[in-house]
Amino acid sequence: MATNSTWTREEDKMFENALAIFDKDTQDRWSNVAKATGKTEEEVKLHYQKLVEDIENIEADLVPLPKYKEVSVGHDNKARTTNKAKTSDINESELSQAQLEAINGNEDGEKDIAN
Repeated sequence: MATNSTWTREEDKMFENALAIFDKDTQDRWSNVAKATGKTEEEVKLHYQKLVEDIENIEADLVPLPKYKEVSVGHDNKARTTNKAKTSDINESELSQAQLEAINGNEDGEKDIAN
């Protein structure tokens, strides 16, 4: 019987870390991931399947991405992103290569990321 457990952000992070440690070739992968998260094997398998489905939907452009107006890197090496809803700070190291290229490669001096 499938369980309908909830996952906290902390549990999600433990899950992600466990997946990185116990890759698909690891013997007893799901047992190890379950132990690392405090969940059952059934719960981690179901959570993994939902993660795979989310990734497939994102890659198929079925999930709208946020439309950020501007990304700029300040003197403190933090990127500031602004959209209609809020402004948030993220560390420059968390930006993708494409985002960094868009920031640094824009010829008109603007620091906008398309889309």
